[in-house]
Amino acid sequence: MGFSFACRVVHVLRTHRDAWDRGSTTLLLLATLLAAPALTAQDFSHTDSETAPQVALIQQANDALAASDFATALKILTGLNSQIPNNPQVLYDLGLTLEALGPETPAPTPSTPTTTDSKAPTAESYYRQAIAADVQFPAAHVALGLMLARTGRSAEAHSELLTATTLADAAPALKSRAYRALARLDLIGNAQQATPPNPAAALSELLAALSLTPEAPEDILMAAEIAESAADLPSAESAYRRYLALPGNTGDIQAIAALAHVLLGEHRSTDAEVLLMPALAAHPDDPSLTALLARADITSDDPAKVAQAVPLLEKLHAANPQDTNITRLLARVYLDTDHPDQAEPLYATLIAAQGEQPDPTLLDDRAEALIRLHRPAAAETLLKQATANPIAFPTHDALGDAATHLAFAAAEIDDPATTLQALALRATVLPPSPQSLFLQATANDSLHQISKAVDLYKQFLAAAGGNFPDQETQARQRLAVLAPDTKHAAPKR
Repeated sequence: MGFSFACRVVHVLRTHRDAWDRGSTTLLLLATLLAAPALTAQDFSHTDSETAPQVALIQQANDALAASDFATALKILTGLNSQIPNNPQVLYDLGLTLEALGPETPAPTPSTPTTTDSKAPTAESYYRQAIAADVQFPAAHVALGLMLARTGRSAEAHSELLTATTLADAAPALKSRAYRALARLDLIGNAQQATPPNPAAALSELLAALSLTPEAPEDILMAAEIAESAADLPSAESAYRRYLALPGNTGDIQAIAALAHVLLGEHRSTDAEVLLMPALAAHPDDPSLTALLARADITSDDPAKVAQAVPLLEKLHAANPQDTNITRLLARVYLDTDHPDQAEPLYATLIAAQGEQPDPTLLDDRAEALIRLHRPAAAETLLKQATANPIAFPTHDALGDAATHLAFAAAEIDDPATTLQALALRATVLPPSPQSLFLQATANDSLHQISKAVDLYKQFLAAAGGNFPDQETQARQRLAVLAPDTKHAAPKR
């Protein structure tokens, strides 16, 4: 590894911001872990300690493994295991052989059992036997760790791989593989085991791997993913671009999609569009590229481009009707293009699919559509449900938006008490705005809280600055009634 690359990777974590979610990163990492090639078989010839027939069998097993003739290797190794039980290398190669053959191939029962377990031997059981026979055998720890990782047992996998990195006999290539697998595990995390992603640990492990073996293209991808997980988007962009610049990688759809996602996170929709257009032209039916281009259009603040996103997402939704992310994105575009009648049923379907405790932001989205459809009572019901558990919202802004919508819906149906409750909730996460001050003033006015209403009308006029002419006119009219001795001139234009 060159020192320059190490410096670049170290830069990944220099900026710490709130990590943001990207499902495609997790899928990329899992795919890398699942697709990792099997470890190589070990040459376990020890002619000084084995008999002549065993030496011949050992050579036959080595030849079969070298030729990937795993069925033949399995028969030979099973026989050897009966003759020389508890040989860690024989047990290890039995594990590798069974793993290569797949779970549908049962292991032959040895004539001399090596375990009291009545279950048929498996690749995992052979790896564990190899470790029991020689706890200092690094290859068995790595093989078992990789298998456990592929089957979702992250904590056990982490322990085995970490052990392999501490063994003095571990070859650099084997130890670096263990470090890379550890980096992937730490970057993915495990939601079922309540283990969050740990990009700092992943970075340390990647650097350890690169100190042992040369950099590979997959290392650049991992550096990009670590940077993205750590919310260092400029470093993630740089690494993705470096990977895509390598010969043979220019058309890597997953890396292009990942880079486009980073660019959108940096609010660079035009750059994302430039990257996505040729990729989508080459792969017109790719759902991830289509969805990202639609997002680029939506975030461009160009009404014409926002309108272009509609047919893209409609086509994508038709091809993937069960994809909730696509459905929700299409519903949002319908709202943004002033088609709440098309957005509302999509939101209703998404909410129904979530059961008794739907996502509160989804309830808020549907309520927004209902408000635009002039159905404030139905919107208020949804928003009361959404805001009943404020901590369920992912961000303060999301809670504040829902509370604002609830205040507006309640005002529309003349429910001032609910309006004030919603605004009090909003005030816990967001500062007052001219709109919230006006709603608070009118609600107090309706409840005949005269002094509060007068004070709030005055605060609203001071904050509005002529940007809300209809509401400002109404505020002055009410002040003329409630506080006739106070003049409230219109702001100078």
